[in-house]
Amino acid sequence: MQRVSVLFPTPLGTFDYLSAESVLCGQWVTAPFGRKKVRGVVWDAPPDSRFPDSKLKPIEGVLEDIPIFPKESVHFINWVSRYTLSPLGAVLKMALIPDMEKQSAHPIQFEKPNPSFCSLTFSKAQQKAIDALTEETQKGFGVSLLDGVTGSGKTEVYFEIMAQVLQKTGQILVLLPEIILTSAWLDRFEKRFGVRPAVWHSSMTVKQRRDTWQAVMSGEARVLVGARSALFLPFLNLKLIVVDEEHDSSFKQEEGVLYHARDMAIVRARIADCPIVLASATPSVETYCNALSGRYKHVTLPERYAHASLPNIQIVDMRQKEKGPVRFVSPVLSERLKETLDKKEQALLFLNRRGYAPLILCRACGERIKCPYCSAWLVEHRKKGYMQCHHCGYTKPIPTCCPTCQETDSLISCGPGVERVYEEVQELFPTARLEMITSETVSNPKEFQGVLERVSQGETDILIGTQILAKGHHFANLTLVGVIDADMGLAGGDLRAGERTFQLLHQVMGRAGREQKQGLAILQSYHPENMIIQALKENDRDRFLKEEIASRQLLTMPPFGKLASLIVSGKDQEKTYQTAKEIARQSPFMTGLDVLGPVPAPLSLLRGKYRYRLLVKADKSLKLQPILVAWLKKVVIPSSVELRLDIDPYSFF
Repeated sequence: MQRVSVLFPTPLGTFDYLSAESVLCGQWVTAPFGRKKVRGVVWDAPPDSRFPDSKLKPIEGVLEDIPIFPKESVHFINWVSRYTLSPLGAVLKMALIPDMEKQSAHPIQFEKPNPSFCSLTFSKAQQKAIDALTEETQKGFGVSLLDGVTGSGKTEVYFEIMAQVLQKTGQILVLLPEIILTSAWLDRFEKRFGVRPAVWHSSMTVKQRRDTWQAVMSGEARVLVGARSALFLPFLNLKLIVVDEEHDSSFKQEEGVLYHARDMAIVRARIADCPIVLASATPSVETYCNALSGRYKHVTLPERYAHASLPNIQIVDMRQKEKGPVRFVSPVLSERLKETLDKKEQALLFLNRRGYAPLILCRACGERIKCPYCSAWLVEHRKKGYMQCHHCGYTKPIPTCCPTCQETDSLISCGPGVERVYEEVQELFPTARLEMITSETVSNPKEFQGVLERVSQGETDILIGTQILAKGHHFANLTLVGVIDADMGLAGGDLRAGERTFQLLHQVMGRAGREQKQGLAILQSYHPENMIIQALKENDRDRFLKEEIASRQLLTMPPFGKLASLIVSGKDQEKTYQTAKEIARQSPFMTGLDVLGPVPAPLSLLRGKYRYRLLVKADKSLKLQPILVAWLKKVVIPSSVELRLDIDPYSFF
């Protein structure tokens, strides 16, 4: 009898069993688990010496219909589990799909992309970048930053690197931050390679997921583009990874296993001994520092393709009082919109806030209508006739009177959302053809593709939307971008609030003037003297990064130090707080380690649970995970209280 460790897709570790036949790491088996027979994977974990063979149950059988799980995937899952301090089985679950052994009667066919399907003409800067990346990617594992201004042709450059890989054997993984953005990317891929690649995202049907998973496992899918979860697919022969918009915060998983897909993609590339390309017009501080230090290859595209110029940038000081009714679209922006429409060109108005208004207030008693389950205000969605919490999804009809004082006609909408901006622009330009784009108005890639087609065919004059419009789009006739509230992201108050604001606004301004027409970007601000607003005005990205890096270095914040966040939550506020205090009391005392808190989280009530946060700040030289494991072993967490560990936190809500 052979003693084997089996890992199940549950938030636990491995379990030991006996096998009458010889089995290999990565083979699929069925084994008794509680009162059920469960499918699991033979794992490379050492046996648990606490249990003799006589106490072990035998596995039920080996599943021959499912291919052996690749060794690289086993290695990667082990690494992610150790780094994020997540249960091994919870990480395995992200790599699996239901009913993996089932075969489709008519499986999806994945054609091989043709690297010679289309020949492109590159600018001198693009060719220089291609040559540099080609040299780097022939060395095996290595990280390259493809750093190019918006509209410089970064996609075409890494497509050329992908073409070189496709001339040989092996698979390519491309990660995009938001899968709804892939429709335009897929069109560009098809024009370059003749076919569409395999895709991976949450909107796929069960059959699509099964067929794609099996095609990746067999090596049939040569190129796969997907959201962050695609990183855990069982690639058979990975030869290149590309992370587009590497700076994007949506690469951070905030539920379940907490990980950053860009960072884990680098680990996955190292395990596969393959190159990885990070592409961005506004690199993250961490990536930029690694490029400056020489740890990453730094490849630049400093100019837009075909000599297109970057947009002019104008700041509108919203503190200046204007005559007439108060509007969220300033007179300056309104005048520029009129000029743009007169020239038969297109405009984009950006506000990263869904709904009509972020707050409903009673003028009679001052009541602010809140979510009963979260410490957040309900957002008015006037078109749909309800108020909604954007954290837990709670909705209720818009009331006709104040729910506190019962006063009628006393409720007012405070602040703008995209619906309100749409309404205002409709009043200003009644004959203009408007299109509002948010994650609510376009819920899948097909709907989004329809929007892009209407814009490209000239059926839309003014686009109004959220960050879904900020990146990855090429609108040839779009010459004006107006940012309604340039200061909004600066109110975040966390480590990366300034960085995220700069990246987002820089990206959205880059939608203007991408062809031969001169573009204009207008930023409406109540704090025009802010360093970030000034850096945007002067189009001086490197100045912003230099100041941000200096600030991080002074405070030994990432990438010059390490952070871990401990979030304690529970329905009983006092018990939750006392648990958080006990965790802090048991914290280790050592040089280079500071534990801050506990304090109520900025979102102190979420989905009916009270939340407290502790922040662990450590020198870069310390190995943080073993310290956390030893510390938390000393603490008894009540069953009614949940503790979540977030290594390298990106948000602090």
